[in-house]
Amino acid sequence: MKTAIVIPARYGSTRFPGKPLELINGRTMLSLVVDVAKGAAKKDTDVFVTTEDQRIADHCAKIGVECVLTSEHCKTGSDRVLEAIKKSKKKYDFVINLQGDAPFTPPGLIADMIAAFEKNKKLEVVTPVRHLTWTELDNLREAKKITPLSGTTAVLSDDNRALWFSKSILPVIRDEKKQRELCAESPVYQHIGLYGFRFDILEKFCSWPQTRSEALEGLEQLRLLENGVTIHTIFAKGPVHSGIDSPEDLARVQK
Repeated sequence: MKTAIVIPARYGSTRFPGKPLELINGRTMLSLVVDVAKGAAKKDTDVFVTTEDQRIADHCAKIGVECVLTSEHCKTGSDRVLEAIKKSKKKYDFVINLQGDAPFTPPGLIADMIAAFEKNKKLEVVTPVRHLTWTELDNLREAKKITPLSGTTAVLSDDNRALWFSKSILPVIRDEKKQRELCAESPVYQHIGLYGFRFDILEKFCSWPQTRSEALEGLEQLRLLENGVTIHTIFAKGPVHSGIDSPEDLARVQK
């Protein structure tokens, strides 16, 4: 099985220009993400960066990782990943989209995604979730009072298929007091924005138009569900730091 871990690293971010080259403890954010990818890579796994900007390509040459220049007009990170793979002229069975602003992703989590696909090559998309404790759910609720669009939750079937994703906290808990007494963990799963695609599904995903729910929620993965794609979830074993979206996020991380 041939796997690619592709890191889309856009320089021209509207909210945070030049973000991949910002420093964290003396290292660029991008170099830390590359280390994560290399830490998860197996024998038949390629790791490369894709960007629209020569400055990032030059940095990749300095840190010893392959980089593929792609169009500045890519709509999403997934579109950029697909364009990079096509430009590379290599063939892959499974493709992981590892965002260039997620330097604290556990390499073992990516390795678990690869292992899930190796075990069942009929899987279409693999993504991780985390089962929240009641304290973590309380913290998420508090965070949403300040930034209501932070944090995505997932609703799962009994066989761990994703049924839906939302920026709202789902499911609603009718008798929460009783649930807290009965269960050590809440019934809420937080989604971790990391995707592994079977290659043919990645191609289809990028060819489909944006769906209504995707536009309303601002969640690309809803396009997959609304087009009948099965998203298989795996479970993160511990807390996973979310991506760095703003200068304020970076300042908190540096501190």
